[in-house]
Amino acid sequence: MIQFLRGMLAMACLVAALLFVRFWRHSRERLLLVFGAAFGLFALNWTMLAYAHPGGESSHYLFLTRFLGFALIIVGILDKNRARH
Repeated sequence: MIQFLRGMLAMACLVAALLFVRFWRHSRERLLLVFGAAFGLFALNWTMLAYAHPGGESSHYLFLTRFLGFALIIVGILDKNRARH
């Protein structure tokens, strides 16, 4: 059951990533593309968690994908705020 739920979370993150990329195509706002890439990384994270053994959530590569996703969001927000000034 947990693998099924992780698969659903991966699918939801992938749908969010595709929506952000779609909105980026219309507006050409770089922040939307960054959010799309970050949610793509989150989808990858949930997919790797679904295939990992039950105690595999503490593996370093899973933390690395989450860290890169959140770092990408922070960099995108900082870039957006810097572009205003």
